[in-house]
Amino acid sequence: QYQLVESGGGLVQPGGSLRLSCVASGLNLDYYAMGWFRQAPGKEREGVACINSSGVRINYLDSVKGRFTISRNNAMNTVYLQMNSLKPEDTAVYYCAPVVAKSTVQDRCAPWESYSWGQGTQVTVSS
Repeated sequence: QYQLVESGGGLVQPGGSLRLSCVASGLNLDYYAMGWFRQAPGKEREGVACINSSGVRINYLDSVKGRFTISRNNAMNTVYLQMNSLKPEDTAVYYCAPVVAKSTVQDRCAPWESYSWGQGTQVTVSS
Protein backbone atom coordinates (compact mmCIF):
# COMPACT_ATOMS: atom_id res chain seq x y z
CA GLN A 1 0.00 0.00 0.00
CA TYR A 2 1.36 3.42 -0.87
CA GLN A 3 0.73 6.86 0.59
CA LEU A 4 1.05 10.44 -0.66
CA VAL A 5 1.27 13.23 1.90
CA GLU A 6 0.78 16.86 0.90
CA SER A 7 2.14 19.82 2.86
CA GLY A 8 3.03 23.47 2.47
CA GLY A 9 -0.37 25.10 2.37
CA GLY A 10 -1.39 28.11 4.42
CA LEU A 11 -2.85 31.58 4.43
CA VAL A 12 -1.25 34.04 2.04
CA GLN A 13 -2.14 37.48 0.74
CA PRO A 14 -3.02 38.03 -2.92
CA GLY A 15 0.17 38.21 -4.95
CA GLY A 16 2.02 35.98 -2.51
CA SER A 17 3.70 32.62 -3.02
CA LEU A 18 3.57 29.14 -1.57
CA ARG A 19 5.42 25.92 -2.33
CA LEU A 20 3.53 22.68 -1.90
CA SER A 21 5.26 19.33 -1.44
CA CYS A 22 3.99 15.81 -1.98
CA VAL A 23 6.05 13.01 -0.48
CA ALA A 24 5.42 9.44 -1.57
CA SER A 25 5.99 6.32 0.49
CA GLY A 26 5.59 2.82 -0.85
CA LEU A 27 5.53 4.12 -4.42
CA ASN A 28 8.66 4.67 -6.51
CA LEU A 29 7.95 7.89 -8.34
CA ASP A 30 10.63 7.10 -10.94
CA TYR A 31 7.95 5.22 -12.87
CA TYR A 32 4.86 7.39 -12.52
CA ALA A 33 3.40 10.59 -13.86
CA MET A 34 2.13 12.79 -11.04
CA GLY A 35 -0.24 15.68 -10.71
CA TRP A 36 -1.66 18.34 -8.46
CA PHE A 37 -5.39 18.84 -8.13
CA ARG A 38 -7.54 21.25 -6.16
CA GLN A 39 -11.07 21.48 -4.90
CA ALA A 40 -12.72 24.69 -3.79
CA PRO A 41 -15.89 24.70 -1.65
CA GLY A 42 -18.92 23.85 -3.77
CA LYS A 43 -16.84 23.05 -6.85
CA GLU A 44 -15.59 19.91 -8.50
CA ARG A 45 -12.00 18.83 -8.14
CA GLU A 46 -9.86 20.04 -11.04
CA GLY A 47 -6.41 19.23 -12.31
CA VAL A 48 -3.92 22.04 -11.78
CA ALA A 49 -0.72 20.59 -13.22
CA CYS A 50 0.79 17.24 -14.05
CA ILE A 51 4.23 16.00 -15.01
CA ASN A 52 5.45 12.78 -16.58
CA SER A 53 7.92 10.46 -14.87
CA SER A 54 11.02 12.06 -16.41
CA GLY A 55 9.80 15.62 -15.99
CA VAL A 56 9.91 16.34 -19.71
CA ARG A 57 6.15 16.63 -20.35
CA ILE A 58 4.14 19.07 -18.26
CA ASN A 59 0.52 20.13 -18.50
CA TYR A 60 -1.07 23.12 -16.76
CA LEU A 61 -4.59 24.34 -16.19
CA ASP A 62 -4.97 27.48 -18.31
CA SER A 63 -5.74 29.69 -15.31
CA VAL A 64 -2.43 28.88 -13.60
CA LYS A 65 -0.11 29.01 -16.60
CA GLY A 66 2.76 31.43 -15.98
CA ARG A 67 2.09 31.47 -12.23
CA PHE A 68 2.46 27.86 -11.08
CA THR A 69 5.36 25.48 -11.68
CA ILE A 70 5.26 21.74 -11.10
CA SER A 71 8.52 19.89 -10.57
CA ARG A 72 9.75 16.63 -9.17
CA ASN A 73 12.76 15.17 -7.41
CA ASN A 74 12.61 11.43 -7.97
CA ALA A 75 15.60 10.84 -5.70
CA MET A 76 13.56 12.38 -2.88
CA ASN A 77 10.34 10.71 -4.07
CA THR A 78 8.75 14.16 -3.97
CA VAL A 79 6.66 16.33 -6.28
CA TYR A 80 6.41 20.09 -5.83
CA LEU A 81 4.05 22.86 -6.85
CA GLN A 82 5.49 26.37 -6.72
CA MET A 83 2.64 28.85 -6.71
CA ASN A 84 3.37 32.52 -7.39
CA SER A 85 1.13 35.55 -7.90
CA LEU A 86 -1.62 33.82 -5.97
CA LYS A 87 -5.20 35.01 -6.39
CA PRO A 88 -8.25 34.59 -4.17
CA GLU A 89 -9.69 32.17 -6.75
CA ASP A 90 -6.75 29.83 -6.08
CA THR A 91 -8.20 29.16 -2.63
CA ALA A 92 -8.85 25.42 -2.34
CA VAL A 93 -7.65 22.18 -0.83
CA TYR A 94 -4.75 20.96 -2.94
CA TYR A 95 -4.05 17.27 -3.49
CA CYS A 96 -1.42 15.29 -5.31
CA ALA A 97 -2.12 12.05 -7.10
CA PRO A 98 -0.66 9.68 -9.65
CA VAL A 99 -2.01 10.51 -13.10
CA VAL A 100 -2.56 8.70 -16.36
CA ALA A 101 0.70 9.27 -18.23
CA LYS A 102 -0.89 10.36 -21.51
CA SER A 103 -2.87 13.06 -19.72
CA THR A 104 0.35 15.06 -19.44
CA VAL A 105 -0.17 15.86 -23.14
CA GLN A 106 -3.97 16.02 -23.23
CA ASP A 107 -6.58 18.67 -22.40
CA ARG A 108 -6.48 17.96 -18.71
CA CYS A 109 -4.64 15.92 -16.14
CA ALA A 110 -6.41 12.67 -15.25
CA PRO A 111 -5.85 10.95 -11.90
CA TRP A 112 -5.81 7.18 -11.59
CA GLU A 113 -9.39 6.00 -11.23
CA SER A 114 -8.36 3.78 -8.35
CA TYR A 115 -6.68 6.54 -6.37
CA SER A 116 -8.01 7.12 -2.87
CA TRP A 117 -7.62 10.83 -2.17
CA GLY A 118 -5.66 11.92 0.89
CA GLN A 119 -6.21 14.85 3.23
CA GLY A 120 -4.71 17.45 0.97
CA THR A 121 -3.34 20.80 2.11
CA GLN A 122 -5.44 23.94 2.46
CA VAL A 123 -4.41 27.03 0.51
CA THR A 124 -6.22 30.24 1.38
CA VAL A 125 -5.52 33.44 -0.52
CA SER A 126 -7.03 36.41 1.26
CA SER A 127 -6.16 39.89 2.42
